Amino acid sequence: MTTEFDLGRLLAERGAERYELHGKYLNHQLPRMLHTIGFDKVYERGEGAYFWDADGNDYLDMLAGFGVMGLGRHHPVVRKALHDVLDAQLADLTRFDCQPLPGLLAEKLLAHSPHLDRVFFGNSGTEAVETALKFARYATGKPRVLYCDHAFHGLTTGSLSVNGESGFRDGFAPLLPDTAVPLGDLDALARELKKGDVAALVVEPIQGKGVHEPPPGYLRSAQELLRKHKALLIADEVQTGLGRTGDFYAYQHEDGVEPDLVCVAKALSGGYVPVGATLGKDWIFKKVYSSMDRVLVHSASFGSNAQAMAAGLAVLSVMENEQIVANARVTGDLLRSRLTALIDKYELLADVRGRGLMIGIEFGRPKSLKLRSRWTMLQAARKGLFAQMVVVPLLQRHRILTQVSGDHLEVIKLIPPLVVGEKEVDRFVDAFTDVMDDAHSGSGLMWDFSKTLVKQAVANR
Repeated sequence: MTTEFDLGRLLAERGAERYELHGKYLNHQLPRMLHTIGFDKVYERGEGAYFWDADGNDYLDMLAGFGVMGLGRHHPVVRKALHDVLDAQLADLTRFDCQPLPGLLAEKLLAHSPHLDRVFFGNSGTEAVETALKFARYATGKPRVLYCDHAFHGLTTGSLSVNGESGFRDGFAPLLPDTAVPLGDLDALARELKKGDVAALVVEPIQGKGVHEPPPGYLRSAQELLRKHKALLIADEVQTGLGRTGDFYAYQHEDGVEPDLVCVAKALSGGYVPVGATLGKDWIFKKVYSSMDRVLVHSASFGSNAQAMAAGLAVLSVMENEQIVANARVTGDLLRSRLTALIDKYELLADVRGRGLMIGIEFGRPKSLKLRSRWTMLQAARKGLFAQMVVVPLLQRHRILTQVSGDHLEVIKLIPPLVVGEKEVDRFVDAFTDVMDDAHSGSGLMWDFSKTLVKQAVANR
């Protein structure tokens, strides 16, 4: 009996139902939100840093799937690797053999962190963090993990315990016995370490929420304190890793920092196959996997699968051959400098910060009376509405996809594919300038749209 399945025909017949299907069977609030802000587009295909709709209009992607699409969409080298691994018909996931691809990918990853020795492969960023938390607690024999205010490390229960945003944590208690410390506050870190029960500090070298860096020297000094108290440093590089900030890992911007555990995911997938990795020191892995009886004490059903490993190997090959890290640094510097030059021109533009192609654009209270009154109206309804008011015309008028950096933040985070160049910088800066001109005119479509946002914010209270 032959089973027939025609994916192309299925999409042709029912693709137009996408928003209705999602509203009926998945998270019903997502299509509702997209309809409200006018993001309910129908994208037909993607390539590199662009999408196209059915009419052939191109859209510049400055979001990269929240960092997943590091190489853009459908990079030919990654596509070929996946075709090759499927055609090879490997005896994958037998669970009782050792396939070559996981070892080869681990070897390549560890070459970028020579102080680390071993890798555990899972399926996502939050799973990579969960692994690091478990390994740190077991290796040190201590229960508590420290994290920084406003951190984001994932949404499963363990990683949620080190998530610094209350909006994600509310209603899911009890969580693990973990404690927040302010980012950059060494005294607060030292006070917690003196209690003697801390297994580790988990930290994003640059926080995704708001795009905040710790002060220079913080990571190195924190590492020294942790070692003094026999605790570990966990670097969450799920979003910042693999070239995003202009170095392979963001912690490498600071000399002398050598985390005990490093979490990566997102861009390692090539945008195709979910994959996460936790890199660590030999002694930590040997303590967790201390005997043959403990060989499966931590594992993942789909971890190290051939498709994910092939995608990861192809991604690292492209990064080396196409100088992706250098491009992120050069293009990021250009984009950040072009945007920084606009601060004096626009009173609503408060700050531009970040590294490489991870850039935060922050808006703030204007000085002029007319703009200040409108700003106050938005803030009273819900903090973050002005940033959303900028995001919408960037998409609607200029076909550029961006989003705010977090809930209740007046910050837009730019994390485009690492393959963008001067052409994309020009397009974004020109569009952003047009939108800011409109915002400062004190009239026009932006302020009309603000009434819709205010109404929606009030209705959701």
